[in-house]
Amino acid sequence: MPQQPHHSFLLLSILMLICSLYSIISADPLFHECTSKQDTSLRSSSCPPFASTSPPPFPFSLSPGCGHPFFQLKCSSPHSIISINNLSFSLLHFDPNSSSLLLSPQLSSQTSSRTIRPAATCLSGLSSIPAHSINLSGSPFRVSDSYCSRLSVLRSCSPPNLPNCSHCPWECKLVKNPLYLLNDCGSATPRSLQKQGCQTDILEYLDNFLKIGFQVEYDESQDSFFSSCRECKSKKGICGFNSSDPEKNFFCFQSKNRFSPTWIHQNDPNRVAIMCSISAVLCLVIAVLVFGIVFRFRRLKSLKTEDDPTTLFLHRHRSASLLPPAFTFEELESSTNRFDPKRKIGDGGFGSVYLGQLSDARIVAVKYLHRHHQAAAAGRAFSNKSFCNEILILSSINHSNLVKLHGYCSDPRGLLLVYDYVPNGTLADHLHGTNNLHRKSSLTWQVRLDIALQTALAIEYLHFSVKPPIVHRDITSSNIFIERDMRIKVGDFGLSRLLVLPETSSSSSGYVCTGPQGTPGYLDPDYHRSFRLTEKSDVYSFGVVLLELVSGLRAVDQSRDKREMALADLVVSKIQMGLLRQVVDPVLGVDEETMNGIESVAELAFRCVAADKDDRPDSREVVEELSRIRSRTIGNK
Repeated sequence: MPQQPHHSFLLLSILMLICSLYSIISADPLFHECTSKQDTSLRSSSCPPFASTSPPPFPFSLSPGCGHPFFQLKCSSPHSIISINNLSFSLLHFDPNSSSLLLSPQLSSQTSSRTIRPAATCLSGLSSIPAHSINLSGSPFRVSDSYCSRLSVLRSCSPPNLPNCSHCPWECKLVKNPLYLLNDCGSATPRSLQKQGCQTDILEYLDNFLKIGFQVEYDESQDSFFSSCRECKSKKGICGFNSSDPEKNFFCFQSKNRFSPTWIHQNDPNRVAIMCSISAVLCLVIAVLVFGIVFRFRRLKSLKTEDDPTTLFLHRHRSASLLPPAFTFEELESSTNRFDPKRKIGDGGFGSVYLGQLSDARIVAVKYLHRHHQAAAAGRAFSNKSFCNEILILSSINHSNLVKLHGYCSDPRGLLLVYDYVPNGTLADHLHGTNNLHRKSSLTWQVRLDIALQTALAIEYLHFSVKPPIVHRDITSSNIFIERDMRIKVGDFGLSRLLVLPETSSSSSGYVCTGPQGTPGYLDPDYHRSFRLTEKSDVYSFGVVLLELVSGLRAVDQSRDKREMALADLVVSKIQMGLLRQVVDPVLGVDEETMNGIESVAELAFRCVAADKDDRPDSREVVEELSRIRSRTIGNK
């Protein structure tokens, strides 16, 4: 039977075609449902803080079953609504760089019974305080440390203004311990760190605190939804979840395609040959693709188990060629003699610094960031963020008065940064230290003036020569390192922020909303009150450093009178009373010409620490003024 081979070949071709067609038409119908619902919701109303021209990015979604289950939005004006643990919040701000949201409780009585409702009588006139603690447990969110810190130092002025505790126990509880407002912050007794932190009306302060909004953070590396979504997007899918399942498991919805070869006419005598050829080619392509996908999946899976999440994050945000070299943990452990305590040259809240010698004989400073225990996920996430932040910023700048990063190491055993070794200590060591190696007498007025000018030049570079500008956020005498020739380098960029502003903002009025972070005594009070970070916050901190150079006193000293505990308060009051000479460092041995220069620097510092940021000069003006003072000082000699 001569037709048998033909029939066998045709049957095989048909089976191959069915196989290929099945693989092509198989798709998830929810793919178009997610995209169409997103577009429909976007057209019907705006969805701030996101652009009106495109739907909110993952993890946010406007449609049930799409996006992340904890990032479901309801568009409204002026702020969209997000529900967390059946509690509704206004989404005031979203910062994709720091994975944080700024939320304010939604207390409308018109909303569903699940919305947080204020107490009927006890909270009369206070529209933002809920009737119970805000609890985010079970969600990927946690309240930012800086916001918990603000509540922890808040206390009522004596005597406290308590409501009727028998009728309003919740309000009494808040007045006595404001930490109860946010369950994530714990309920430890508030710390009385700053006397000026007292408030006459705690409840009114908390009401304003919630209206402005509190910041919550989420860690993508700790949530499998984000890694699953990246893999889904690489396959052209849309990320979502099973909304009918209480566990809300992740789903990847694939695009729906149809294969309808209308160009193959039924009467075409060659249609069988065409279909056989198509099916053979399709099956060959599919086989190659399947092989390639399997190979790539195995390779990616292998890389995933080998690569550290922190390293992957750095490579996503900066080309590997622009990053500093990566050292192994063993290399840096060997360079510091297994982190020998005798080689420790510095210690702080975020880590310890060791003297190291690399294999090429270079002498470096190795900063070993503290690793937190597994339970302290928040602290560990902050360490990782500070680590990545410092690498990304220092690898993008170059200035003679800024410390240089020579490399890094991200390892399960620890996070390490390798810097220039600056052998002569910090400015704080020279001004306030007891070590004989750092004699205060070596800081003549001319040397102090040079240190001030070099520091100002470094800050000016960060504010005006880098795009977008960088706000250091921790300009202190402990972060100004002095070389043997008394030249300086500014370091420690762990808290620094890129000042990314909207296109409509000008550099003079633009700001970034973020929780206050910095060192007490140097922290800009305007930033602490408003949460608005600008370049002027660095100018305030630098003003405090200028006052240290003039007086030789510490930025904060608890042995001083409480009204003069902060150096800025002490010196400003002396300047206003015309008593500057009382706080001038006696080591300077002031003559008339030197005193003229000191008075000029003190006047500049007075402007830098102005309470209103708009009254402060910018860093460029500071450099110009210090240059003029230095020229006059040199000219008089």
